[in-house]
Amino acid sequence: MGNDSEILPVPALETRFETFVRVSHAIAAHRDPKELFGVLVSELHRVVQFDFIGVSFRDKDSDPFHNYFIDMTCRTELIPEEKLTPEETLTLRVYERQEPVLRSTNEMEPCCARLRAILKRLDIRSICALPLTTAHRKLGAITFGSRQLDTYSPDEVRFVSEVAGYIALAFDDALNLAALRRATEELQTKNGRLELLLDVTNQVVSNLELRDLLRAISHDVRRVMQCDYAGLSLSDAENNQLRLYAVDFPDGKGFLQEDLLYSIEGSPSGTAFRTMQPLTLQSPFAGWLDSPIAQIAAREDLKSVCCLPLISRNRAIGVLVLGRLRDDAFSQADISFLSQIANQIALAVENALAYREIRELKEQLSKEKLYLEDEIRTEMNFAQIIGNSASLRRVLKEVRTVAPTDSTVLIYGETGTGKELIARAIHDFSPRSSKPFVKLNCAAIPTGLLESELFGHEKGAFTGAISQRIGRFEVADGGTIFLDEIGEIPLELQTKLLRVLQEREFERLGSSRTLSTDARLIAATNRDLEAMVSEQKFRPDLFFRLNVFPVHVPPLRERQADIPLLVRHFTQQFSRRMKKVMETIPSATIDALCRYQWPGNIRELQNVIERAVIISTGPVLSVDVSDLRFPRDSRTVEQSASPKSTNGALHNVLEETERGHILEALQRSNWVVAGPSGAAARLGMKRSTLQKRIHKLGIVRVSA
Repeated sequence: MGNDSEILPVPALETRFETFVRVSHAIAAHRDPKELFGVLVSELHRVVQFDFIGVSFRDKDSDPFHNYFIDMTCRTELIPEEKLTPEETLTLRVYERQEPVLRSTNEMEPCCARLRAILKRLDIRSICALPLTTAHRKLGAITFGSRQLDTYSPDEVRFVSEVAGYIALAFDDALNLAALRRATEELQTKNGRLELLLDVTNQVVSNLELRDLLRAISHDVRRVMQCDYAGLSLSDAENNQLRLYAVDFPDGKGFLQEDLLYSIEGSPSGTAFRTMQPLTLQSPFAGWLDSPIAQIAAREDLKSVCCLPLISRNRAIGVLVLGRLRDDAFSQADISFLSQIANQIALAVENALAYREIRELKEQLSKEKLYLEDEIRTEMNFAQIIGNSASLRRVLKEVRTVAPTDSTVLIYGETGTGKELIARAIHDFSPRSSKPFVKLNCAAIPTGLLESELFGHEKGAFTGAISQRIGRFEVADGGTIFLDEIGEIPLELQTKLLRVLQEREFERLGSSRTLSTDARLIAATNRDLEAMVSEQKFRPDLFFRLNVFPVHVPPLRERQADIPLLVRHFTQQFSRRMKKVMETIPSATIDALCRYQWPGNIRELQNVIERAVIISTGPVLSVDVSDLRFPRDSRTVEQSASPKSTNGALHNVLEETERGHILEALQRSNWVVAGPSGAAARLGMKRSTLQKRIHKLGIVRVSA
């Protein structure tokens, strides 16, 4: 090995000095331990003979050693097939004793047998291991190996020991810098996660739109957790499924999209939802190969997945799913933190769902209020169904029979018979009575606007559609929709109405989104739909779907026993409205009204009584048929000479009846008009009024 007092020639000293300089430069230029080691190997090889070099270091005594070994023949890193323990190398001995170790491979201890086998395969015969130590701590060891025996002299050991001191300082700096970077990254990660918690909390209180809320949260979680995919699913309890409400996947292939439905049973997300426990998966997702959602994740090339249940009030309401395109498993610390995030998200979802429910109820109440206010203004004059005739009792019995069901009802009857009152009675006696009763007269809406009125439209669906409109079927959800004059619906719209009845689904005009409705349909018509079917003016399938429970409302001429009740009801109603006092309705008037045929049914009677209350100046109802004015068409002109003419019939009946009652009163009072026993008092009329009626009717006293 040479003598300790051996003096090196000047060129060798210069070379070593240059090596020190180069090592110093390398230390200043490199901070990564592995890169630094690669540069030092090249510089040391200029002044130290070795065919094998290795370095082992660690931050703390409790940490494992990091090892780098290089075969100088091919300048490649050696990676042992089996990992050597510190006791099987010279590293631990040098590290603990802080003394160099010189050995030939044949002299190595039995505990280093595996290391010796590796060195023999490399034909290494001499080993020199030196400690890497600074003034503050022990770092590890550097080891040189040579294919020659007795390669390293004491002078070379001293030189390498000095270089090892510089190397130790360099590694110490590199390790300190790496530790500082890790601490900085951990601090940044911690701050990022705290910011994420704060952001989620802010979203809870500031964003109440469910889908916008979930999208914002998904983006923030994916960014902070350094994931490639983030998705939020909520439960669809009716179908035992989960619905993907929000997706943030910039590099996705498009298989995972919003509104994707998948089963709770047999899926990773569903298992996390059902057990209320986090679940992590690594590709190829063993045990979930039959799950469609797991298959979709595999098609998206996700390698690592974490499913976290959203738990609120001891029940799961959804699942947060994070995924990575790389084999980077989620640590327990990640799962613990994400569980806190999931709790915040669950609170946000609960708030958003509550807000959406309140908003929908408010909108529904607002819609119902508009319709109900309109109905109150225009229809409350029919407070109830008036009558006690046998035909009316038959209809009411049918109403009580069909009302508790959800069956479609078709009401037949002439115009003005009160078909809408029957429809309202069916609604009032049904379990839907607390829900809206929405009506539409199909004949009163232009054909081009009828579809929009029934099903609604989106903004811009057609010219003039400046805003979104809610259709009657949507407003009537859960309640009853009454379509009057249903025979007027055009054929092209009947198909869509049939679909609503059969599938309970429809689309707004200008929208592809399918909406559902649970509205019960009651239809009414004064036309013969069966005849219209034979004339191909009405779809037969729609007719059969409507004609489940037909109800025929009798005309007023078949309810003569109800006419006195209706006359009194309308008289009281209009008297209160006009702030008049109507105390008496002459029996002659009642008799005359009962004998009339009423082609306009109850609506005509209502108009006659309203007009009578207007012209009556005293407490006695005075019906003056001369003031009646009905529109005349060719048919009415032809019928004017007929006894069945509307004006003529009512005029003749009333005149004849009134004449008879006045004559009877005059005869009983011996033709005395005034006075307490006169005819005017008997008839409940003023003297002047009676005299005018006598003159108008041409009543004269005939001498015996």
